[in-house]
Amino acid sequence: MGAYILRRLLLVIPTLFGIMVINFTLTQFVPGGPIEQIIAQVQGEGDVFQGISGSGNDAGAIGPGEGIGALGSDSKYEGARGLPPEFIEQLEKEFGFDKPPLERFLNMMWNYMRLDFGESYFSKQGVMELVIDKLPVSISLGLWSTLIAYLVSIPLGIRKAVRDGTRFDTWTSGIIIAAYAIPGFLFAILLLVLFAGGSYWQIFPLRGLTSDNWAELPWYGKILDYFWHITLPVIATTIASFATLTLLTKNSFLDEIKKHYVITARAKGLSESRVLYGHVFRNAMLIVIAGFPAVFVSVFFGASIIIETLFSLDGLGRLGFEATVARDYPVIFGTLFVFSLLGLVVGILSDLMYVFVDPRIDFEKREG
Repeated sequence: MGAYILRRLLLVIPTLFGIMVINFTLTQFVPGGPIEQIIAQVQGEGDVFQGISGSGNDAGAIGPGEGIGALGSDSKYEGARGLPPEFIEQLEKEFGFDKPPLERFLNMMWNYMRLDFGESYFSKQGVMELVIDKLPVSISLGLWSTLIAYLVSIPLGIRKAVRDGTRFDTWTSGIIIAAYAIPGFLFAILLLVLFAGGSYWQIFPLRGLTSDNWAELPWYGKILDYFWHITLPVIATTIASFATLTLLTKNSFLDEIKKHYVITARAKGLSESRVLYGHVFRNAMLIVIAGFPAVFVSVFFGASIIIETLFSLDGLGRLGFEATVARDYPVIFGTLFVFSLLGLVVGILSDLMYVFVDPRIDFEKREG
């Protein structure tokens, strides 16, 4: 097993490098980079970004009418006409675009290997500082959504397998499929309308992860306040994941229940609970439990930007969206590097979970 893990770890390096190369190359062809954003700001045509050290201050000192005609039609920035070339050169130097793409990419990767992810172009905060600042929201949504989905779906799937074809199986399947078909953001709006003062009851708060007076509350009050705020976002995030896990659990149990060792165990006089949880559970839950790390990460980093926006939660989803819109490349590539690395490591952990759940699995022999 050690040799298999070592090979998988070594494969992480070229895979991660390939991911970064592809994404870096694609961004070279995307119009509207950070320099264009600043030019639009100076000319009063774009969003206002908070100051950029050096170039940001100069940008505010240069009016759209200064240096008219200084840049001709040969400028590679279409919106830069009327701005002095010194200003554009300063912007390029500030953002590092005065160097060729290959050199920029190699410098970026070298910095990432030293865990230096740089600063945001527009907020002047470190990339990891921004990520850490958004983590509480993403951890809350990802952790509780995953745990609730497993705690509900596994017992429900087992129950449906045991009572396959009955009325219970039929109506629960209908509810699960209907819940899966409802978009998460639409369900979130329904929750807001019903329970957050939209038109009916003001039971839960409308926004944020904690109340304004959270720091003044006692420790038990902080816990209650936290769960009070996170209830509706977690329900909205979790609702669609019930279907996949429940039906996967049911089908896994149905496959195992029909096998000969189950018939033999019943013939020996073992109780139904002993047969299900003593013999069937480990084999049936192999694919469900082993996939827990991947499911957690997918919910953790894939929380809907719409749900975060609806509940005014400032998490990683909004961070990634805003960085993409603003072409904030340090944030885009820094988070891409970290999350891709984490995803690759989680893939290895998923394989280890298979071995932990069922020691009979040996990936080295299967590769051989």
